Amino acid sequence: MNKKKNILLAVTGLSPQIVTETVFALSVAREQAGQTPWLPEEIHVITTAEGAQRAHLALLEHGKNWFGRLRQDYEIPDIVFGDEQIHIVEDSNGQPLDDIRNPANNERVADFICDTVRRLTANDDTALHVSIAGGRKTMGYYAGYALSLFGRPQDVLSHVLVSEPFESSWDFFYPTPYSEIIETRDKALADTRDARVTLAEIPFVRLRDELPLRLRVQEGKASFSETVRAAQKTTEPPELIIDLTSQRATASGEPLHMEPAELAFYAMMARAKQKGLHAQRHDSDGLAQRYLIEYGKLVKEASGDYERIEKALDSDDLKDWFDQRKSRTNTAIKNSLGHSLAQHYLITASGKRPKTRYSLPLPTEAIHFENGKLAGADKVKEKRQD
Repeated sequence: MNKKKNILLAVTGLSPQIVTETVFALSVAREQAGQTPWLPEEIHVITTAEGAQRAHLALLEHGKNWFGRLRQDYEIPDIVFGDEQIHIVEDSNGQPLDDIRNPANNERVADFICDTVRRLTANDDTALHVSIAGGRKTMGYYAGYALSLFGRPQDVLSHVLVSEPFESSWDFFYPTPYSEIIETRDKALADTRDARVTLAEIPFVRLRDELPLRLRVQEGKASFSETVRAAQKTTEPPELIIDLTSQRATASGEPLHMEPAELAFYAMMARAKQKGLHAQRHDSDGLAQRYLIEYGKLVKEASGDYERIEKALDSDDLKDWFDQRKSRTNTAIKNSLGHSLAQHYLITASGKRPKTRYSLPLPTEAIHFENGKLAGADKVKEKRQD
C-alpha cells in the first residue's frame, strides 16, 4: 500500500503561532509521549491579509523564522511551506480581506474554506489534518464543517492546547529544547522550555458519501451553502423529472449524469412505475419495444447507435443486457446523488431468485415527464396531470 501524503491545513487570524504549535504537537510531542509522530509533508494556511503578513514575518521571514527554527531545533524533515501556501481570502471584488466584518465577508470565507478543503481531499492518496485552533470562531466553524462534508476516513480535525502561562502569548511559538525567556501576556517572564503543547482530536460526522460526485471532485467547485443544501436533500420529499427531449433528468433537483442508453433505461423503468405496471425483469412483456421507444427520443432512429441497440435487443434472452443496464444506471444515480439520497431513486429488487423483479421505490406522484417545450405554469399543469 502506498503511503498517503500528509497535509496540514490551519486557519489562522493574528496568531500564526498555531502553525508551529500544531506541527510540534503532531511530531515532537507525540514522539516524546511514545506515540507515532505525524509529520506533515505540506502545510496550507487560510487567513486574512493581515494574518498573512503576520504569518510571513513570524514564521518565514529571515530573522524570526520560527518555522525554520522549529525544524532545526528538532531535526524535522523538509516540509513544503512558504508564501505560496498562505492563502488569503478575497472579497467579491477579488481584493484581500483584512477582516471578517459583514455577512458578505462571512460568506466569502465560508466558500473559500469549503473549496480549499474540497480540493485537498479530492485525491485519495492524501491524508488531511485540519487545525481549527486559530482565526475567528467562524473560520474554525467553517473549517470543521467543511471537513465534515468532505472528510475521508484518514482525515483528522484537531485543536491545539498550550499550557499556562504561554497560551496567547505573542512571543511563544513552541517549547524549545533549550532555555529561552519570554514575556507572557500578563507581563511575567517564563521559560519556553517549560511549556507543554498537546493536541485534542475532535470527532466529526463524515458526510462525504452523502454528497453528489460533482461536489466532491476537484472540478466540482460549489459554494458552502450549496454544498450544505445538497447534503440536506435526503430529508426532502423525492421528485424525479425526466425530459428526454432535452436529454436530461433531475432527482431532488440534482442532475442525473447518464449516458443515453442508461437514461432511456431509467425512463422506461420510471414510466412502468408511473403507469402502475408490474415490477420489471428481463423477460417482461414488451420490454425491448418499450426501451426502444424511450431510446428513440434520445437518438435518431436512423443512427448507428439506434441500430446497434436494436440489434442487441433482437434476442430471446435479454438477461445480461438488462442486468448491465440496471447496474450502470444505478452507478450513475449513486455518483450523481450520493449514497443516502440515491436510495430514493435506485432501481431496487423485489422477490426471490430466480423470479426477482425490479422497480423504482418512488411513489408515482413523485415521477414527472416533461417534453422540453413547456415552461412556467404549463410545467406545473403537466405535473398535476401526471
